[in-house]
Amino acid sequence: MLTPMTLEIGMLLFPQLTQLDLTGPHEVLARMPDARVHLVAKKLDPVISETGMAIVPTTTFAELPAPDVLFVPGGYGQIAATDDAETLAWVRAAGDSAKWVTSACTGSLLLGAAGLLRGYRATTHWAFHDLLPLVGAIPVDERIVTDRNRITGAGVTAGIEAALAIAAAVSGRDVAEQIQLQIEYDPAPPFGAGHPRVATAALVEQMRARVAPRHAERLAQLSRTS
Repeated sequence: MLTPMTLEIGMLLFPQLTQLDLTGPHEVLARMPDARVHLVAKKLDPVISETGMAIVPTTTFAELPAPDVLFVPGGYGQIAATDDAETLAWVRAAGDSAKWVTSACTGSLLLGAAGLLRGYRATTHWAFHDLLPLVGAIPVDERIVTDRNRITGAGVTAGIEAALAIAAAVSGRDVAEQIQLQIEYDPAPPFGAGHPRVATAALVEQMRARVAPRHAERLAQLSRTS
């Protein structure tokens, strides 16, 4: 009798990532049967998130060149990660060979900068959605977008849903639903302010002004590299 093959999942780490982009999906993916999750970075030193959480890598780019599933989080550090030749090269090579290429939040912009979303439908955080065409992606305003073997999630919390979509695609809906129930993913937000379509216009403008410098950085970077 054949034994199941272990699914190797590589989750990228880089300084100033948004930890929930990573840790929410990790909680889902680590519960998949016959799967092994690796936290992959340039070296094994702790990686500090944009809010100060230290995350310890489990392996390096050199040790895991070709995961079966590539997952890329977002965060302010995505800008520097995109400009880092070693990181971009690993993402590109891993994505070229992976069975599934996935992301949360602005991780999709890093995938796109590596050439992995050209001609694919994709999503990202609402504040940076307009930048997707700069990396050749077809922007879709949805929480989760699946196009062939690409699965992208919108902003931060959508990473959990993206991971459940990955679990369903890889292991079947029954497994994904078991994981959803196990982690009690049953969101009921206390406020209707989680997206521009439901938040007040004043709040949306306030947040757009707050993220405008980061948007300008990403726009300049992607315009320069596309």
